[in-house]
Amino acid sequence: MKKRKLVSLLLLLIGVVLSVAFILRIEFPQGLEVYFKREYYNQFGPLAISVELLIAGYYFLIGHNKTNFALALFGFTALLDPLFDQLGLFDSIVPLYGTIILSICGLFCIWLAFANPFELKRLSRFVAILSLVLGVFIELFFNYS
Repeated sequence: MKKRKLVSLLLLLIGVVLSVAFILRIEFPQGLEVYFKREYYNQFGPLAISVELLIAGYYFLIGHNKTNFALALFGFTALLDPLFDQLGLFDSIVPLYGTIILSICGLFCIWLAFANPFELKRLSRFVAILSLVLGVFIELFFNYS
């Protein structure tokens, strides 16, 4: 129980720090027409990934029955961003420090979700595939232009 809370608090701390860092990078333009362009919404992609980490960390802290789904969703989203960038599908706007931190956390969260060391509700195959598909959707929504 103490280890789970310690790990979840660490994930929450990382999520908060990255969320603040990514919010500070968002440019809020002058004029109304810019808010309706795709480029404006693309800059919220890194923030969406860090918010996923916050939600997964919170679920992990309280032991919610959807914890492993949230961990897998965050993990897939965090790992798909640099993968799609390397494949040339899009140019990721996540800064290098964010990519490194999110990739490490993503690998750890994928392991937590599938190995289930804290004996939370296990992921079914359907839910695991659903988390992967939603991760792909989130990445393409914020990055594909």
